[in-house]
Amino acid sequence: MKAVRMHAFGGPNVLIYENAPKPELKDGEVLVRVHAVGINPPDWYLREGYRMLPPEWQPKVAFPIIPGTDISGTVEAVGDQVQGFAAGDEVYAMVRFPEGLAGQSSAYAEYVSVPAAQLALKPGAISHVSAAAAPMSLLTAWQFLIDLGHEEPNPLQSHQHEPVPLEGRSVVINGAAGGVGHLLVQLAKWRGARVTAIASGRNEAVLRDLGADAFIDYGQTAPEDVLRDVDLVVDAVGGPTSSRFLRTIRPGGALFPIFPLGFAGAEEARQLGVTVSATQVRSNGRQLAEIAPLLDNGAIRILIDSVLPLAEARKAHERAALGHLQGKLALAVI
Repeated sequence: MKAVRMHAFGGPNVLIYENAPKPELKDGEVLVRVHAVGINPPDWYLREGYRMLPPEWQPKVAFPIIPGTDISGTVEAVGDQVQGFAAGDEVYAMVRFPEGLAGQSSAYAEYVSVPAAQLALKPGAISHVSAAAAPMSLLTAWQFLIDLGHEEPNPLQSHQHEPVPLEGRSVVINGAAGGVGHLLVQLAKWRGARVTAIASGRNEAVLRDLGADAFIDYGQTAPEDVLRDVDLVVDAVGGPTSSRFLRTIRPGGALFPIFPLGFAGAEEARQLGVTVSATQVRSNGRQLAEIAPLLDNGAIRILIDSVLPLAEARKAHERAALGHLQGKLALAVI
């Protein structure tokens, strides 16, 4: 088969479109002929060698590897002990995440083997490109806001993440136009929250169309200067700057940084009575099946920034490096 492989860490130029062995089907797995691949930040984190992680968290990689986690395609074959899927079914998945951090997810390819428990039938009303763009971003938003969906220990904090009630609450989404952010806006609105979206001014119209009740252009106004008594801030940008939102949140409220590494406001949060919580998104076919009707009926829409052929994966990573994405990047495979 054709695949995009890496033989070393580095910039987008290490993504090589070449021949690779077709995956062997194991018990409990489904072989999927891939039609589209969704691109996510962990793809370029892996490509760069996870240099933003502490050394003890950096997975050991055996080259060559095929990056990527998110796919949509057609079932080619099913392994023993698999029920609920048959050849010809259209499916989508986030493959082996986070257990495949070292490149075992292997989504940038014409074929991928997927544990059946991580797979769901593709929503029929959307394209393979939209379906492939959904899993990681949508599962992240879902597991932060709606349902964690597992009982695995939280590697990011000592306690499990717990979603908070949303109906009638004021919810602020920072980075609202990005891959996770635009889905956070829609899910919070779906659950009855009053949503304020923070993004660059060019994204205001699309975010209001997705349900945002209010909009802050961070290029014109510092959000932390105008927001007060918020119930929940979900920072889809995350990192060290998340602590600036603490003073915008009422006592008893919460801050959810999607990318919590580098957060330095724990003591301030304690003094203010604000809960800070995060989680690591995990593959979950059951949740993708639960979400599928929302994609089918248009309650949740996937914004696509741009689509490139699988052979041009390096160009997609170059586009990602420019930032200011409106929605998701995707690769068309077949």
